[in-house]
Amino acid sequence: MVFWEGYASDEAMGTFAPIVVYWLYAGFYQVLPPLENYRLHTRKEEEERNLVPLRSVVKGVLLQQLVQATVAHGLFLVTSQASSSGVTLQPSLAVQILQIAIAMLVMDTWQYFVHRYMHQNKFLYRHIHSQHHRLVVPYAIGALYNHPLEGLLLDTFGGAISFLVSGMTARTAVIFFCFAVIKTVDDHCGLWLPGNIFHLFFQNNTAYHDIHHQLQGTKYNYSQPFFPIWDKFLGTHMPYRLVKRAEGGFEARVVKD
Repeated sequence: MVFWEGYASDEAMGTFAPIVVYWLYAGFYQVLPPLENYRLHTRKEEEERNLVPLRSVVKGVLLQQLVQATVAHGLFLVTSQASSSGVTLQPSLAVQILQIAIAMLVMDTWQYFVHRYMHQNKFLYRHIHSQHHRLVVPYAIGALYNHPLEGLLLDTFGGAISFLVSGMTARTAVIFFCFAVIKTVDDHCGLWLPGNIFHLFFQNNTAYHDIHHQLQGTKYNYSQPFFPIWDKFLGTHMPYRLVKRAEGGFEARVVKD
């Protein structure tokens, strides 16, 4: 029994809940006060170094989410496991947890290799992936700001493959995709807040991804959104340390050998 039962189908929730969660969570970060003592970059850096205005970022994210919703809706229709009475048998909690773990590993693997190739292929970087890196100083709403083709290949296809390989139902997918969205937004929020559970339990976090967005880190820290496994295994992991800035806030500073 879930709270939306009787109000919306699992397929509808799997399609639209991640979009709603994205804007609620990213919006939460957007309306926070300046919090200069917890920022990885100053407001001045954000304004001067970013190469795209907020309105263009919002439009880009909405376009990507339109494509994602269309693909998700079709995927759920094709893979529906509902009986003739419209009821889908849900697996045990242990099986659902295993499916989510598998989906996390599949998504990480897909995104690592596609993301890395988009950096290594000069044509793809120049014409496609560089759009995401126009946000040199990341912020929450820009987490899904990508070229439409990258959004399709990296995020939409990555999510679809994770769903299919794990064998999860649409109901489990609601949990997985909403969590993936929250984690992705948090990785781009630009804040190092005390008590943030993502910073406590994930090495691949806001500071880790911030290194990747900086000039010296664009060939490192490709892993997203969950674990740094592939970076460490394939030698693209860039260690860093957090240093307090005299004027307030933190800096994720590369640790050189």
